[in-house]
Amino acid sequence: MAMSHPAFAGLSRRHLGALVSELAPRWGARCGSGRHDRRGRARQRESGAGPEYDLVFTDRLLVTLVHLRTGLTHEALGVIYEVGSSTIGRAIGELLQLLAGRGFAVSDRPGVRLRTLADVFAYAKAENVTLRIDGMETQVRRPQAGRPGRRAFVSGKRKQNTIKTTTISDHQGRTLWSGALRPGRMHDQTAMRTEGIAEQLRLHLGVNAEVDDGYRGLAGEFPTQVFAPPRKPKNMDDGPVTEWYGWREHKRRQSSRRICVEHANAEHRQWRPLQRYTGRRETYGETHQAIATLVSDRAAERPTRPKTSTELVPVSATAC
Repeated sequence: MAMSHPAFAGLSRRHLGALVSELAPRWGARCGSGRHDRRGRARQRESGAGPEYDLVFTDRLLVTLVHLRTGLTHEALGVIYEVGSSTIGRAIGELLQLLAGRGFAVSDRPGVRLRTLADVFAYAKAENVTLRIDGMETQVRRPQAGRPGRRAFVSGKRKQNTIKTTTISDHQGRTLWSGALRPGRMHDQTAMRTEGIAEQLRLHLGVNAEVDDGYRGLAGEFPTQVFAPPRKPKNMDDGPVTEWYGWREHKRRQSSRRICVEHANAEHRQWRPLQRYTGRRETYGETHQAIATLVSDRAAERPTRPKTSTELVPVSATAC
C-alpha cells in the first residue's frame, strides 16, 4: 500500500515490519484486557467470534504514523481508509500510548531501551558516553483568556506560546532521552533541575555532559562533569588580541562538540506535530514521546563513527 512508503510513514518498510511485530502482541493483550473488564467475566465464545475491527492492526499503525509524519487530519485519513473519523481517532489514541511507552533505542544493544533519566545516566557511565543536553520548544495553541496560568506558556525566547522539552543525545546525535515537559516560560536549567538531573549527576560521578549557555548554573555546580561555553572575558576591548582569539576558539570547539544534540532536535522537527502542535496541550507529551522513540530507532541504526579529537596539537618543524 502507498501509505507504507517512507514518504508517508517516515519509516523504512523493514523498520515498519519490526514495529508491527513488536507492538501487535501488546495491542492484542490490551484489547483483550479491556473487553474482559467490560464484561466482568471470562469470554464464553471462541477467540475470533463477534464483529471484526474496521481497521486491522497494521492499518491502525500506518494511520498513526502517517498522522504523526504528515499531519493529515482524522477526516482525511478516514476518507483514504473508508472509515469514520472517530475510528481513526480511536486508533491513533491507542497506538500513541504504545509508542510513547517503548523507551529509547541504544546503538549496538538491540534489546536495551532507556525509559528514565536514571537509565540514561547508568548507560552513559557503563559505556563511557559523554552526554549532550539541549532544550527544544514547540509552539502550541494559546490558552483561553482569563484562564489561570496562561502566561506560563509564553516563551521569553520565542515570544510565543510553547511547551519546552529537553533532549539528551550521544556524540553522534542519537537520541537517548527526551522529556522534562514544562511550560515555555520555564528556563531550560530549571526544567532539568525539577526533573532530577542534579541528583543523577551526584549519583553518577563519572558521567560528563556538554551543554550550552542556558545550563551555566548547572556547570558551575558540577564543574568537573558539566561543561558550558566559556564566559566572555571582561574588558576585552582593552585586553590583548590573543585573549579574544583564544576565547572565540575555545567557544567554537565547545560548540562543535555539542552541535550533535542540535541535529537530534532537527530530526524530531521533521515530524509535523513537533513543528507546530495544533492539538490539545494535554496530549502533547504523549505525541512527543511517541515521535522521539521512533527517531531514536532510526538513529540507533546509524553506524558508530570514531571520535575525532579537537585538541590543539603542536606542530614541529620538519626538515625538507
